[in-house]
Amino acid sequence: MENKGAKREASFRLPYRFEIDPAGRDSPWWVTIVSIGLALIACGIFISLNGMKPIAVYSKMLNGAFGSSFGLTETLVKAIPLLLCGLGVSIAYRISVWNIGAEGQFLAGAMAATAITVYFPHLPMYVSIPAMVAASIVAGGFWGLLTAIPRNYFQVNELITSLMLNYVAMLALNYAVFGPWKDPKGFNFPGSPMFTAAQTLPTWGTSRLHLGIIFAVVALLIYAFMIRYTRWGYELRLIGANAEAARNAGIRISRHVLVVMMISGGLASLAGMGEVSGVAHRLMYGISPGYGYTAIIVAWLAKLNPLGLVVSSVLFGGLIVGGYSVQTIGLPSSTSSMIQGAILFFLIAGNMAGKFRIRSNR
Repeated sequence: MENKGAKREASFRLPYRFEIDPAGRDSPWWVTIVSIGLALIACGIFISLNGMKPIAVYSKMLNGAFGSSFGLTETLVKAIPLLLCGLGVSIAYRISVWNIGAEGQFLAGAMAATAITVYFPHLPMYVSIPAMVAASIVAGGFWGLLTAIPRNYFQVNELITSLMLNYVAMLALNYAVFGPWKDPKGFNFPGSPMFTAAQTLPTWGTSRLHLGIIFAVVALLIYAFMIRYTRWGYELRLIGANAEAARNAGIRISRHVLVVMMISGGLASLAGMGEVSGVAHRLMYGISPGYGYTAIIVAWLAKLNPLGLVVSSVLFGGLIVGGYSVQTIGLPSSTSSMIQGAILFFLIAGNMAGKFRIRSNR
């Protein structure tokens, strides 16, 4: 009887089976394109349910972000913090340190830069701008260490600490702008006093495109060179590929985690300095619309590639600007956030699908 049951079970067995290969290669480039396309289709369905034509909405967003010199410069203004935060996130992801605290590091850098303007208000530009840059990088590096130290020495998951530190930074900023740094001439608006001309990053012409774009480009070039052509970059790539092999090769992973998180935090905080000095010209409540969180999608979409980071940061900068333009046709600016979330969802799904393998049961 048992033999008959076994034969019957074998006769109904499928010729192939699906398996998940956790060590599978990264998905090919076209998966990213397909993921973006599926995200636009999915969001188009919701837009249609709202009584709008998806093609018209997407055209409006595209034209608002790239169809004029004003739109293009505004897109680049939004791309600057996304690129810097995306770089910070990417360098941490290189060694499988899941830093999702770029938002808090961004805010820490914005507060540190503002502290220079509050406590040293009369410095000349050639002193104040470098001081603001240095203060923001130090603050962001320290904020990164607050995640790295518990991970290294107490085995605390960095996802938890980096996320919680975002809220610590946000509440510290709220305390500052509602309390000791509140502008007495600001009509009760929660913000610091306006920066002077010596505390403001120079801009190109009459646009809002500021010197922070140079910071971002220089940081990107250094990142690309270090990762590709230096021993340090090789060690980071080895740790990310196989941490056990790196440890057996004598690489001190804990030291790399500390250094990488300091650099990661410093880059995100430099974005915060650029935002307060180059765009808002003050520290204020809600200074970040979520750049640190969006940078996670930027880094994931770019697959940590330097050129990919440029493309994805400009793309998401355009989505933010395009989200403002669709308000003129009756849609909320959060439409861009919906598209961003959909892109991440389909990108993760595409990468997971790439790990499936079809095996023969024969």
